[in-house]
Amino acid sequence: MESTYSPLVLGVMAGLGCGLCLGWHFRARFGKSLVSAVANGGDAPSVMGEGGEFKMILVVRNDLKMGKGKVAAQCAHAAVSAYKQTHRRNPELLKQWDYCGQPKVVVKAPDEETLMDLLRNAKAAGLSVSLIQDAGRTQIAAGSRTVLGVGPGPTDLVDKVTGHLKLY
Repeated sequence: MESTYSPLVLGVMAGLGCGLCLGWHFRARFGKSLVSAVANGGDAPSVMGEGGEFKMILVVRNDLKMGKGKVAAQCAHAAVSAYKQTHRRNPELLKQWDYCGQPKVVVKAPDEETLMDLLRNAKAAGLSVSLIQDAGRTQIAAGSRTVLGVGPGPTDLVDKVTGHLKLY
């Protein structure tokens, strides 16, 4: 069976396809900050952190001894709440976090006092925070503070607040 397309046409189509894929990838990875930086001669202010990355941290209280499913549900509540809050306060930051792949890291805090210290420090640093309190229908007492969502925010800033915590 003979192809109706010449090798030149096939080469041009393959080149266009590769160019579109690469363009889509770099647009998703670097977003508007790269475009505006190039347009302004590299002097454009950026909402990115020094490393150009963003993340969200979910801090779980370890002293409550919640089951795996309970921890997962509480982390989901914190992530959704943090997303909504950031969407209202800073949609451009949320877009950059999305372009980075929406990184989330779960860490543990030994007790409620540590959780509240982290909340104060994150607020002082200008980060979004989302404190989750349990309804008390299953494993733990109503009103128990279970998970603190920090960010999404620039990785370098988030790490200043939560970088000392161990992975959950």
